[in-house]
Amino acid sequence: MNFEFNDDQRMLRDQARRFLLDKSPPEVVRETLEGAQSYDQDLWRQFAEMGWLGAAIPEEYGGSGMGHLELCVLAEELGRALAPTPFASSIYLGAEALMTAGSEGQKQGYLPDIATGKAIWCLALSEGARPATEKNITAQVSNGKLTGEKLPVADGDIADRAIVVAKDGGAAGLYIVDLNGAGVERATLDTVDPTRSQARLVFQDAEAEKLGEDGWPLLQRIQDRAAVLVAFEQVGGAQVALEMAKEYALGRFAFGRPIAGYQAIKHRLADMYIQIELARSNCYYGAWALSTDAAELAVAAATARVSATEAYNFAAKENIQIHGGMGFTWEFNCHLYYRRSRQLALALGSQRVWKDRLIRALERRNAA
Repeated sequence: MNFEFNDDQRMLRDQARRFLLDKSPPEVVRETLEGAQSYDQDLWRQFAEMGWLGAAIPEEYGGSGMGHLELCVLAEELGRALAPTPFASSIYLGAEALMTAGSEGQKQGYLPDIATGKAIWCLALSEGARPATEKNITAQVSNGKLTGEKLPVADGDIADRAIVVAKDGGAAGLYIVDLNGAGVERATLDTVDPTRSQARLVFQDAEAEKLGEDGWPLLQRIQDRAAVLVAFEQVGGAQVALEMAKEYALGRFAFGRPIAGYQAIKHRLADMYIQIELARSNCYYGAWALSTDAAELAVAAATARVSATEAYNFAAKENIQIHGGMGFTWEFNCHLYYRRSRQLALALGSQRVWKDRLIRALERRNAA
């Protein structure tokens, strides 16, 4: 079993890295962080022109048909660059949900607009601070009309359509809602990372179109697929945090020599490296399971998610510590990666939620 990317995929990685270094440097990320825009619209348009938005979408639905391994490659580079776009919401969640459970009509009607960047999608699941479960969902659908409140919703303030988790007669299901239609109100929320905006969505008799038939199990399959891709983003960001810390430690002198020569700094850098490489290996396992739709996807996704979250949180924090007092200042870029690490740690549910999912997945596998 080969878990390494091939030559074409490595070439895609190199091209994406060069492009993002030029088009999404820290200055661009700061413009979104400090400005009024929730995302970089010009960058989003260029992603569409290069076929990135349709990387895993089949050609018959307007995509470039590269595949999920290529999407994993792109996800890692987007994580390195902290690209301020709704890529995760639209592609990891919206497009994956439609490809997994959409009818032929839904795929033909919605996927081409996602691939060209004309429509931004999001997933509306959470209803506050508590973990969302099938039992505590309160949003209701009756006769095709949705009523309820969702928060926080990643990119909900800029999305054109949402996949909303709601109940119809007591059973949870997934529903497509036009966020520009009647019966929808939304407001942007203040969060630790404004480059990935969050919103409150309020629905009052909004038109709702059913997606798939499996309800909660379908949601978990979609989350498993998205978890692998988000984990690649996390590994990409963690790797840059390590590189930043190493570069600073080599250039910062104390008592006549670089601080990188002191054992305490060496141990911090080594610990960062070990956690990142462990997470990377788990991500590769997840990429294989995602691209082959393997039965191990639930285990692989949860493993990648848990290890990547721990690695990014640790690397982002240690990067600040190695920079010392300078690491806490606004002028240095350390906080950009710390913000994103905290945002991604909760993007699909907390670390506790994914550890519980990993345990349950392992129990099911062992019992089979």
